[in-house]
Amino acid sequence: MITKDILPFIPQRAPFVMIDALLYVDDTTARTSFKAKADNVFNEDGFLAEAGLLENIAQTAAAGAGYNALQQSKPAPLGYIAAVKNFEVFFLPAINSELTTEIVTTGHVMNMQLISGKILLNDKLVAQCEMRIFIEPADS
Repeated sequence: MITKDILPFIPQRAPFVMIDALLYVDDTTARTSFKAKADNVFNEDGFLAEAGLLENIAQTAAAGAGYNALQQSKPAPLGYIAAVKNFEVFFLPAINSELTTEIVTTGHVMNMQLISGKILLNDKLVAQCEMRIFIEPADS
C-alpha cells in the first residue's frame, strides 16, 4: 500500500476529501480506498450520494497522476472533470462502507485524459463511468 506519502500531493481539500489511501498505481491504473464518514459533504440520509461517487473516481485519477508525477520528480498536474459518460449507479453505499475505486486510463487526446472508473463494495459494483479529465498544461 502506498498511502500517506502521496496523499499531500493529491488535490484534496476539505470538505472534498474523497480517498483515504492509494493502494496501487502503474502507468495506466490507479486503485484507492475510501470510507465516507457521517460528516462527508456528500452524505445524503446516511448514504454517499451520486456526486460523491463521481468525485471519488476523479480523485482516484488524480491520485494516480500525482503519484506518477512524484516518481518523476515533477509537480502533480491539475485536472478538471471535462465530461462524464455512461455514468451508472447500481446502489448508493451506506456511510462507513469501505469502498475500493479503480480507474484505468484508456487514452490521451491533447490535454484530455480519458479514463474508465468503477467503485466496488465487497466485490459488488457500486458505480461506473467514463470520464474526460482536462489536464492543465504545466506552463500555465
